[in-house]
Amino acid sequence: MANVTAASFAGKSVLITGGMGFIGSNLAIRLAELGARVTVLDAMIPDYGGNEFNLDPVRDQIRINYCDIGDEQAVNYLVRGQHYVFHLAGQVCHLMSLSNPFPDIEINITGTAVLMEALRKFNKDAVVVYTGTRGQYGPSVSLPVNEEAPTNPKGIYEISNLTAEKIIKVYNDVHGIRSVLLRLSNIYGPRSQMKHSRFGVCNWFVRLAMDNQKVQVFGDGGILRDFCYVDDCVEAILRVAITPEAFGQIFNVGSDIPVSFLELVQTIVKVAGQGGWEFAEFSPERKAQEPGDFYSDITKINRVTGWRPQTTLEEGLARTIDFYRKHRDRYWQPAGIAAGTAR
Repeated sequence: MANVTAASFAGKSVLITGGMGFIGSNLAIRLAELGARVTVLDAMIPDYGGNEFNLDPVRDQIRINYCDIGDEQAVNYLVRGQHYVFHLAGQVCHLMSLSNPFPDIEINITGTAVLMEALRKFNKDAVVVYTGTRGQYGPSVSLPVNEEAPTNPKGIYEISNLTAEKIIKVYNDVHGIRSVLLRLSNIYGPRSQMKHSRFGVCNWFVRLAMDNQKVQVFGDGGILRDFCYVDDCVEAILRVAITPEAFGQIFNVGSDIPVSFLELVQTIVKVAGQGGWEFAEFSPERKAQEPGDFYSDITKINRVTGWRPQTTLEEGLARTIDFYRKHRDRYWQPAGIAAGTAR
């Protein structure tokens, strides 16, 4: 089992798609600190989470290319010479996909095909890591959910992620492009977008507490989820990239410690020292979409790479809140808005 050290990535060329977003920017910072030669691709689509300030700590150490993942000529050029490609670019809003499926199709599906074709033509030796979502499973059949569970997604966003995953698996199996496929579960932490509630439920609750508002907890608050701090997520991404036994495999990245929404909100309010919560009834639409309890089985990634999350929920929330207290003006203005929702 390989540990991530400076020797793992020092001097290596790395491309991160969606690298100005939440997870992508945290990954870029870590790789730059490890001595990698980092190139970031990001289209900076409004409201998707791209933020130039996210890369401020390593701005002079990385190369930024402002382009769309569907731009074949740009992607054909950018993949050349890369040792690793971390594919994080995507449409990540479940709610948007319910009313407009085309960004999911264009970005998540077509964009992934463009990237993999570019690698097939110009750099078959790169290692690819793709970050999908736990939503690809749909409602859980049994808990915790392992990688052998059926995939029955209920939205276009989740379907498009599953399709992207299968496209990459084909290029791994047929064309020999070594790839690892991750299904992430409720990642939270610094550098997430904080302007709206359409994705990133944990971080949105953090914002409401920091604005001294009440978070609405639907039903009895007993629905379970697993939450993973972004630094732990980055560690998982790097571990699978340097573990040959992981190539061609699917892994959950989450926590095996399920937390109820009520416990989550109470912990946020406690750590923030402000804000509050109240019970609320499900709307008919939200009740129809609610998948119920979900938490990940991370036995497989632990067995293959040795990874498991190291950050407790309270510790991760404390780091998150501290970051946004220092840099709130880079992510949202303090004026209050309507209370958030849990899903």
